[in-house]
Amino acid sequence: MPGPSNPMSPDSPMGQAMAQARGAAEDFARLFRDMKLPPVPDLEALMTAHRRNLEAMTAANRVALEGAQAVARRHMEIMQQTMAELTENMRALAGAEAPQEKAAKQAELLKLAYERAVTNARELSDLIQRSSGEALTLLNHRFAEAMDEVKALMEKANTAG
Repeated sequence: MPGPSNPMSPDSPMGQAMAQARGAAEDFARLFRDMKLPPVPDLEALMTAHRRNLEAMTAANRVALEGAQAVARRHMEIMQQTMAELTENMRALAGAEAPQEKAAKQAELLKLAYERAVTNARELSDLIQRSSGEALTLLNHRFAEAMDEVKALMEKANTAG
């Protein structure tokens, strides 16, 4: 009875897979060896810039989150206020006796409700715009800094080279 065959022999499936993997690794290495990438002039400066980018993103996310929380809090306050006013308005309508008085009161309450809704929507919109604007300002400032840093790195590389 013959012994077990060698799983790593070139004829075995494992051996063939290993040969394919070696060939792919050699192709990959050849591809990068043939590429002419510019040298990184200052790796420390590049890492510092990347850290600043992450810090700016974190700060912008924090501002956006705080803004979203403020909007949610204010929205909840508006909803509570609206429910209290609705209850009060229902009582006021129930107390009106004459149909003309009831219709006039309904029209007045509807007008006030509409005006409050517009005011509240505007307030929420302003809150959203303010927090979004702050976050974008942080990111725009960091982007401008990053472009200045890239320009300085390129100038440094050109003078060194």
